[in-house]
Amino acid sequence: MDYLYITGAVIASLLSVVFLYTLPGKRKNAIASVKTQNGKLLKSYGNGMCLPAEIGTSPDIVIVGAGVVGSALAYTLGKDGRRVHVIERDLTEPDRIVGELLQPGGYLSLIELGLEDCVNEIDAQRVFGYALYKDGKSTKLPYPLEDFHPDVAGRSFHHGRFIQKMREKAASFPNVRLEQGTVTSLLEEKGTVKGVQYKSKGSDQELTAHAPLTIVCDGCYSNLRRSLCNAKVDIPSCFVGLVLENCQLPYANHGHVILADPSPILFYPISSTEIRCLVDVPGQKVPSISAGDMAHYLKTKVAPQVPLELHAAFLAAIDKGNIKSMPNRSMPAAPHPTPGAFLMGDAVNMRHPLTGGGMTVALADIVVVRDLLNPLNNLNDASALCKYLGSFYTLRKPVSSTINTLAGALYKVFCASPDPARKEMREACFDYLSLGGIFSNGPLALLSGLNPHPLSLILHFFSVAIYAVGRLLLPFPSPKRMWIGTRLIMGASGIIFPIISAEGVRQMFFPVMVPSYHRAPPVHLNDVDDKQEKAIYGMEQLSTL
Repeated sequence: MDYLYITGAVIASLLSVVFLYTLPGKRKNAIASVKTQNGKLLKSYGNGMCLPAEIGTSPDIVIVGAGVVGSALAYTLGKDGRRVHVIERDLTEPDRIVGELLQPGGYLSLIELGLEDCVNEIDAQRVFGYALYKDGKSTKLPYPLEDFHPDVAGRSFHHGRFIQKMREKAASFPNVRLEQGTVTSLLEEKGTVKGVQYKSKGSDQELTAHAPLTIVCDGCYSNLRRSLCNAKVDIPSCFVGLVLENCQLPYANHGHVILADPSPILFYPISSTEIRCLVDVPGQKVPSISAGDMAHYLKTKVAPQVPLELHAAFLAAIDKGNIKSMPNRSMPAAPHPTPGAFLMGDAVNMRHPLTGGGMTVALADIVVVRDLLNPLNNLNDASALCKYLGSFYTLRKPVSSTINTLAGALYKVFCASPDPARKEMREACFDYLSLGGIFSNGPLALLSGLNPHPLSLILHFFSVAIYAVGRLLLPFPSPKRMWIGTRLIMGASGIIFPIISAEGVRQMFFPVMVPSYHRAPPVHLNDVDDKQEKAIYGMEQLSTL
């Protein structure tokens, strides 16, 4: 009997081998099909379908959060063939008062990622620059878009509509799974993150999601960043948001910045019929909205400084009562290298939203991560992957540090101050930008993300300071004016150098001198592992049925 079983097993094995190798062309085609895009393994097979989760076993990557970063990243990685599991606390349309203005540099990244259609059919408005107001004077500051395609411009929209479009794009891939749930903790084993623990919507049961790489991008309120970075959050002010209706901006398709007392007021379109107003209130506390203190503050302190064309609509928006507020956070990136986990977005780095640079930084970061992961066919060596991905925090610096530094410096310059040196710097900044030409094109190229060069930022910032000192000393310098000029230069240095120090001088200005800048992809992570080979064979068998 044993002889019969052995003989039968041998015959069955031989028949199986013959069956598999009667289709050499199909196997070759299948293997080729998964290595066609940039030479990287894609989880797809001969007919172009993506590998479903039930065949491909566990995901390659777990993404925590489906905001701007999470949804755009899920789409990008899904398009590259990765199996992605996204866990988002709330998949309904978000309602926020920031994340509504995408700078032209961010739109270019959106195009590079293939997500430019996400600003279509949401009544998004094209933005061509800014208008700056001070003491009844105004100046128009267009983006330097002459060398770009006519479609390239800023975009402003309802934040929630934009997010839902990107989520829909990500979910269009069968290898991307979006799930509503709350991540409670990271799953760690001997110092390596293996995935996350979470609760699905409507259930108290603790679930787990395992993957070789977990990317945490759960936003400014992240509850996971504590173990992954050194979080030093500063809250210099709060934004109070209103929506104005039935009015037109003085400069159509431009953002408007009013250098008000005590701090700036912003206006920009978010649809063809609505204008967002953001009033900056210094400090961490704002007047009570529910008690009516905020409405009183807006009517008595802010309204007199609003341009006449918007004054009536501003008062009507206050009376309507839909007033919202949120703290403005700033946090330099200071991640802890953690095998198996990776921080992105506002979870690791924030800047004052005055310049609307958050989404531009986020989308540029996704381009960097995509390019880093592209050569890798498997992600299973957590230690080697962690060391390699550490280069991300250096490679992102030219864009992120420029926009972060500009946001922090401009906010401090634009705020009112009783100090004569600060007042002179604020006045000089307005007049410098009003000169036009290179004096406005350079700063606007920085702000828009079209030319994110830190050295250019330093040049223009101190050009403003020198311009201010020159105005003080001409035509006849006096000891008092010389003293104010000295304090102005010291004040300018005190504004920008601490921000640069927090960003990292070497990483910001000399990134090529940082060892991580030159890290090459680990060779052994370019190989196809056994699990992926089995998934390919499983797909081949399905394709023959």
